[in-house]
Amino acid sequence: MASAKIVLRKKRNKDGTYPLAIRITKDRKTSFIHLGYSITEKDWDERKTEIRKSHPNAVRLNNLIKQRLAEVSDKAIELETSFKSASAHLIKKTIKPKAESTVFAQADLYIERLKADRKYNRHSADKPRVKHLKEFLQKDIAFSDFSMSMIKRYKAWLKAEYQMSERTAVNHLVVVRSIFSQAIDEKACDLKYYPFGKGKIQIKFPDSLKVGGTSEDVAAIEKLDLSEFPDLNHARNIWLFSFYFAGMRVSDVFRLKWTDFQNGRLFYSMGKNNKGDSLKVPDKAQRILDQYTSLKDDTDLVFPELRGLDNLGDPFHVQMRIKTKLRVINTDLKEVAKKAGVTKKISMHISRHTFGNISGDTIPVQMLQKLYRHSTVTTTIGYQSSFINKNADDALDAVIGK
Repeated sequence: MASAKIVLRKKRNKDGTYPLAIRITKDRKTSFIHLGYSITEKDWDERKTEIRKSHPNAVRLNNLIKQRLAEVSDKAIELETSFKSASAHLIKKTIKPKAESTVFAQADLYIERLKADRKYNRHSADKPRVKHLKEFLQKDIAFSDFSMSMIKRYKAWLKAEYQMSERTAVNHLVVVRSIFSQAIDEKACDLKYYPFGKGKIQIKFPDSLKVGGTSEDVAAIEKLDLSEFPDLNHARNIWLFSFYFAGMRVSDVFRLKWTDFQNGRLFYSMGKNNKGDSLKVPDKAQRILDQYTSLKDDTDLVFPELRGLDNLGDPFHVQMRIKTKLRVINTDLKEVAKKAGVTKKISMHISRHTFGNISGDTIPVQMLQKLYRHSTVTTTIGYQSSFINKNADDALDAVIGK
């Protein structure tokens, strides 16, 4: 007799989560029906075969997977009653549900899974993109009707209706591609209808111009007297601290703990790719840290942005808080730049561009790769190309003179 059980498959995803599946066993042979959700290993109770309460969507997901397990078990019994020799593979093939084959249904499922997987940044960015897609289509359609010509019209519509840049419009097409790929995985769309790839629609991101601040801009911000403006001083500190550590991403700055600092060095892993290393703490950075030592609390967090969260281990809610606090910091940085007489746009992201601009071509690319925590030197070369102007400037001077 076949048996069905909810399991956490030991096939680790890139984001560190593991997929949930129903394991069907018959005559010592197994087959798996994936449920479309992934969780961390710490959120899975192996003994109770359920999601622990530490997961923010535990109740809802547990109800869903238990309902699905009951459906699979019932259908397996029904199938075995008719075909006693039915194998585990045949049972899976017969009872695995075919997902909705329409664009809207798959788009909703795509957004729901981003939230269930606690991918806040992608959920936050892609939800309005799905809304734009629905607005363009006006009514739900089959994937077979979502042709290449319609996708091209969608891109043109985005630019005309919302005055989107080429890069923003391309980001919307990336979501469409993801929805198609999901639908194909779910057997809701035949591969022959996939409109992307060689000989079809190819997604190419335009080169973006990165503009960073200068050494003079940094000096002006450093020297600014903000003693009467504590909020602006805090925003300035966050920006400079990021700059002093090669443009550390703001999400990593907010997550820093006092225990990350040992013997004059900072030890941390970058949240984006989990690359870890240590850097010397510059004197300027230490002077910023000294301003916050009196504010230490049980969270061990250096900066206050993430304090007060019930679960610092929940990436989804942490990213929600980071986005909210980042908006406040960037608003204050506009005022900081104005007071410092800096005419360029100053935001947390610009601190990384500023480091790149000042370093220019004076630091070996291999060292910049280490400082930026890039996975490949090719990424570093591509990023730094926006800030290396000397050769081009010399070539221009050679023709027209100085």
